[in-house]
Amino acid sequence: MFGQVKISTLLALGALALPALAFPQNAASGARNAMAPASPMASGSVLSTSNVNGNNALLGKVSITPHDKYSSSVGVLGCKINTNRVAYWPSTPDCNNVCVKLSYAGRSVHLLQIDASGGAHDISYDAWNFLKTGHSVKEPGQAVAGGGFEVDFEYVSANECKSLITDGTGKLPIAAANGLNWLTSCLGGSWVGNNYQLYNIQDPICHYGYDEKCSLAAGSNQPTCPHQLGANPKLDNPSDHKVVNLLYPTGQEEVAP
Repeated sequence: MFGQVKISTLLALGALALPALAFPQNAASGARNAMAPASPMASGSVLSTSNVNGNNALLGKVSITPHDKYSSSVGVLGCKINTNRVAYWPSTPDCNNVCVKLSYAGRSVHLLQIDASGGAHDISYDAWNFLKTGHSVKEPGQAVAGGGFEVDFEYVSANECKSLITDGTGKLPIAAANGLNWLTSCLGGSWVGNNYQLYNIQDPICHYGYDEKCSLAAGSNQPTCPHQLGANPKLDNPSDHKVVNLLYPTGQEEVAP
């Protein structure tokens, strides 16, 4: 009898213990999932990244290289932004994370990420030179040559890059005809979807079209402009400024061809 009681007691205790044994396994699995970092941007030359703050910003370290000719794969108009503060990174420009802050040796710059590179983490030559040396390439004798060097990066509120928009609207200037595909993917609550201005200019270098604002009605996929959308008259003098490249490695100015 004693043996039977002992065995049944042990079985009962074992049954009670099973859920308790199972719980830590589930908790550990959940903890591992919670601690796993979100996938950051495309690998490229990012050295390390981590998920950080309440705004789900990404930060880490990246090796940056200089880029001396303006372009934008999503139709952002170079004549209406500061083209010396642009990031050309591997990932497709995001509808919310369009402003990246880079820091090095106590210096920092804010950049608009509005173009995708072939793999390198390029930035405007002047911004690269400033982070590297503390000087603009426009300063006599201060332009330097070189390759990649590691800096800290952080995606910040896009509002922190509004000072890089030069047309006075504080909104991202986009080509009405050729930037519409990206823009429509951003409509519906993103920063870009709430902060854009369409222009009837055909190319990011602002060589063709009309320097006039266009509107996009809700539910429409056809912007409305004072002149015909997509018209191609030569645009010699944009109202803001011509796109001027600062050439590597001298910093010499060249009106974008």
